[in-house]
Amino acid sequence: MLAGKLSTITPSYTIGISSKVSELRAAGKSIIDLSIGEPDFYTPDSGKLVAKNAIDENRSKYDLVPGLLSLRQAICDKLERENQVRYAPSEIVVSSGAKNALTNTLMAVLDPEDEVIIPAPYWTSYPEMVKLCGGVPKIVSTEAENDYKLTLEQLKSALTPKTKLLLINNPSNPTGAVYTKEELEPLVDYCVEKRLLILADEIYEKIHFDAPFTSIPSLSEAAKDITILVNGFSKSAAMTGWRLGYTASNGLLAKAMSTIQGHLISHPSTIAQWAGLGVLQDGDEAMRQMVETYKSRRNALVPLLDDLPNTTYVYPKGAFYLFISLTHYRPYLPNDTSFSMAISNRLLKDYGVAVVPGIAFGNDDCIRISYATKLEWVVEGLQKLSHFLKSLEEMAK
Repeated sequence: MLAGKLSTITPSYTIGISSKVSELRAAGKSIIDLSIGEPDFYTPDSGKLVAKNAIDENRSKYDLVPGLLSLRQAICDKLERENQVRYAPSEIVVSSGAKNALTNTLMAVLDPEDEVIIPAPYWTSYPEMVKLCGGVPKIVSTEAENDYKLTLEQLKSALTPKTKLLLINNPSNPTGAVYTKEELEPLVDYCVEKRLLILADEIYEKIHFDAPFTSIPSLSEAAKDITILVNGFSKSAAMTGWRLGYTASNGLLAKAMSTIQGHLISHPSTIAQWAGLGVLQDGDEAMRQMVETYKSRRNALVPLLDDLPNTTYVYPKGAFYLFISLTHYRPYLPNDTSFSMAISNRLLKDYGVAVVPGIAFGNDDCIRISYATKLEWVVEGLQKLSHFLKSLEEMAK
């Protein structure tokens, strides 16, 4: 009855964790939920006001498939002003969230059995999206010593005649790492040489703390031509429920994605699009304050990370995640299936702390903690993690 491809799809670990959290809370348990990658802010007032006005003025009819022209022009203005890359509105396709933008891209460029290089750790849905669109995820393990960022040598080793696309998430979910311009240039130059497309997921682009951000298509005209830039409003403007994202690409790719979108969803909600326009017009200060809050939390949490016994972590330079390696504790917590799941289950059951196991991201040695929540909750969660790890050491004596 069901399509055979569903047998290859891995169920969502994050949904499973959310279900467990809900069950425990329903049973009266107090849970510190550090698993959710959702900003603990609200849509900037500028976006809400424009959306309300659009509702009152009945601007809610069908519109253009790639999105409101005024919104696409505002996105072009933003990309030129903030990222130093110039696009025309015809090269922008507005979608129902960045997930929709990613799947539009994959459907537009992948033929059956085409390979997509995905550095691990990766955002949990990437491999499943590729499989659902008929492609083959080619997972490339990266090294903790390099903050789990892909190197040119690793890219070259992964390339085969079937490789169609390289997927780069920058800043990274789950690690919080940020590629520098110097790290991106050799990767991009090699892709240009090999005519390998780049899917640049830059949804966390505004959330970076220590250095200027480099958007991949800004590196050169050649880089821009082979890159499909994915961005959106969920993370930077705390507009998760509005479901608003976009792609920027060359005209041929944009037309293909618009054609696909026209048959699948027509276009994203017009009211959500008006909200996005309001944020782009007058939401910079609200978004800047969000980033400053994330940065202050990061700065407060790093000393606690340094004090965790026998662990290592990626120094978070962007996004709002902590990616902690617990490899030292593998002998203390043997498990036939997943080490990181065993850790996460114990933390939730015995300490009331919900985290995401690293296996969800292709790295079973680690866990991911979100600090897009109250600082005191994250501090308490890290303290409980420290107690748990110390208890493992004690039991092993």
